[in-house]
Amino acid sequence: MDVLYLLVPLSVVLVFAIIGIFWWALHAGQFDNIEREGERILRGD
Repeated sequence: MDVLYLLVPLSVVLVFAIIGIFWWALHAGQFDNIEREGERILRGD
């Protein structure tokens, strides 16, 4: 039962870290044009 005092706050910190990384990726333009990269690989420029 004592391990919950460690795991619950650790999981909350992990969730906030994942949300923060996702927010950064959205605002950094990581998901702006996903189709362009797929077409670039298939064309073989």
